[in-house]
Amino acid sequence: MFPIPVQRDFSLRHLNTFGIDAKAAVYLPVDGIDMLLAVANDKELSVLPRLILGGGSNLLLTQDFPGLVLHMRGAGMHIVDEDETCVYVKASAGENWHRFVQWTLDLGLGGLENLSLIPGSVGAAPIQNIGAYGVEVKDRFHCLTAFDFIDGKTITLDNAACRFGYRDSVFKQALRDRAVVLDVTFALPKQWQANMNYADVMQELSLRQITAPSPRDIADAVIAIRTRKLPDPAQIGNAGSFFKNPIVQAQLRDALLVQHPQLVSYLQPDGDYKLAAGWLIDQCGWKGRSLGAAGVYEKQALVLVNRGGASGQEIAALAQAIQADVQGRFGVKLEPEPVFI
Repeated sequence: MFPIPVQRDFSLRHLNTFGIDAKAAVYLPVDGIDMLLAVANDKELSVLPRLILGGGSNLLLTQDFPGLVLHMRGAGMHIVDEDETCVYVKASAGENWHRFVQWTLDLGLGGLENLSLIPGSVGAAPIQNIGAYGVEVKDRFHCLTAFDFIDGKTITLDNAACRFGYRDSVFKQALRDRAVVLDVTFALPKQWQANMNYADVMQELSLRQITAPSPRDIADAVIAIRTRKLPDPAQIGNAGSFFKNPIVQAQLRDALLVQHPQLVSYLQPDGDYKLAAGWLIDQCGWKGRSLGAAGVYEKQALVLVNRGGASGQEIAALAQAIQADVQGRFGVKLEPEPVFI
C-alpha cells in the first residue's frame, strides 16, 4: 500500500468561495479511485468524519472540520459515445464546471449553455442538481460513477437512481457521507432547441439583436447577466445564491398576491408556485445591508457576501436574521442552498 499524503491542521481558506478561514484536522487531495480505496482500507482515516470538497462554492464553514477533508481534484473530459439522438460527454469530478460547459460549446454541442458560469466542480453538479435560467443538471444528465465507502466498490447511477429534486439528489439523502462522485456523463441533444424561458435571457439577446441564437449566443448572454448580477468570488467571498427559491401552495401564493401585487412567482407543473427568494429578501430591506463583516450584496439580495474577515458563524447569523424577517412578513420559510459545516 502506497503512503497516503495527508496534511494535518490544514487551512481551507483558499478552498471555499466564501474565503472562511477554517481548518481541516486532516486534508487529502484525491486524484482518483486508488486514493479513495487507500482511505477506505486505512484503520485511522476510514473511521474519521468525511467532508467531500469540490470547488467549495456550496459550503459554509462555521467551524473547523474535525475529520478528513477529501478534495476531489481529478480532471479531464471527453466524448464517450453517441447515438441517433445524443452525444455523450464525460468529465471527472474535479473538473471545473464552467470550463467543462465551455468545452462542450467549443465542440459545437448545445444543452448546458444556460448553466454557464455557475461556480464549482462537475462532481458537485448532480449532488446539488444545479440549475439556472430554466435548465437543471437532471435535464441533461445520463449517469455517473461513484465510490461507495460502505461497500468499498464503485457504483453507477442513472437519472432515476439519483432521485433528483429541486437542488436535491440521493447524495443529500440516502448516500450522504457514503458515496463520492468520480465522474459524470451527460447526454447532449443532436437536435438542439434554445431554452429562452427567462425574461433576462430574452432581454439580453434582444439587446444584442440576436433573434435565432446559437448555444454559444445563449451562453454569452447568461455569462453577461451573471457577471452583472453576481460578485466574483475571487474579489468578494460568496457562494452565489444563498437561499433556494421557496415553493408554496397556490392558496398561499394567491393570498400573498393580494397583499403584494408585485410578488414574483412562477407556476410549477404540480400547481404550486415558486417564489423569488431575492424579491422577498429585498422587500424586507436587506439588500446592501451588513451584520458585522457579513453582508447582502448590493446588486442581488439573494447573495450573501464576506466583506472581509467574516467568520462562518457571522454569515450564518445574517442568514438567520433574513429568514426570520421573511418568515415574519410573508409567512414563507427560506432554506439555505449551501451546506453548513
